[in-house]
Amino acid sequence: MLHTATGLIDASGLTVSLDHISFEEVIQQAGVSRSAAYRRWPYKDLFFSDLLKELAQAARPAAVSGFEAATTSIRQVATAHLDWLETPDGRRDLVLEMIRRGALNDFDTMSGSTEWRTYLALHATFLSVADAGLRNDLQAALATSERGFISRIAGSWEQLAGLLGYRLRPEVQGSFEMIASLASATLRGLVIMALSTPELASRRVQARPFGATQAAEWSQVALSAASIAFAFLEPDPTIDWNNARLADARRALGSLGRVRI
Repeated sequence: MLHTATGLIDASGLTVSLDHISFEEVIQQAGVSRSAAYRRWPYKDLFFSDLLKELAQAARPAAVSGFEAATTSIRQVATAHLDWLETPDGRRDLVLEMIRRGALNDFDTMSGSTEWRTYLALHATFLSVADAGLRNDLQAALATSERGFISRIAGSWEQLAGLLGYRLRPEVQGSFEMIASLASATLRGLVIMALSTPELASRRVQARPFGATQAAEWSQVALSAASIAFAFLEPDPTIDWNNARLADARRALGSLGRVRI
């Protein structure tokens, strides 16, 4: 029976299930009348279809509160090492340190977030939804949510690169959206893998990657983010790091807004 059931799942895939959610309990906790609820959704399956679309459209994965900690951490790194802006090696060290801190924070946030688990589960299983119309609606909603999420991450990468004097490598023909997509996909993959292999989350190495002048403790997620970043980015040779540029960069980094690696 186990072998047969495995074959059935291999043929159709695991399915999205909301069996643990009670329509009646939702009505009660929402504080609405049963008659109003059933006028809007005569059948509970209609409600669960709308619920799946609501989850797929949610902006929550792009604004999980834990990501706010990354902003504070990155700002603290920047303000503590503003003197690193004065040399090319120092600026590279500052980029690496921001990635090292920010990537680990994002991993911890995503791995501990039930919102993110729901979002990832929808991505992994929406194709198993039997109703073709609902499946197409879910795909469109997830695509819209994902584009908005990647756009915001790309903007953060572009802001950070500009402040620290980095540009896209011309020979790679890449974009900040490409950096954001690859970094996000790698992060999500590591989060999923760490569910069954927890040592992925705790493993650290003392390293000086990508020309860093000092060794530091690096997580695997930070190393992967840095490898993606430095595959696409290089110091911008057209920038003159004169006193005015240094002052502008220090001021901007000191008041750094929402930045997510």
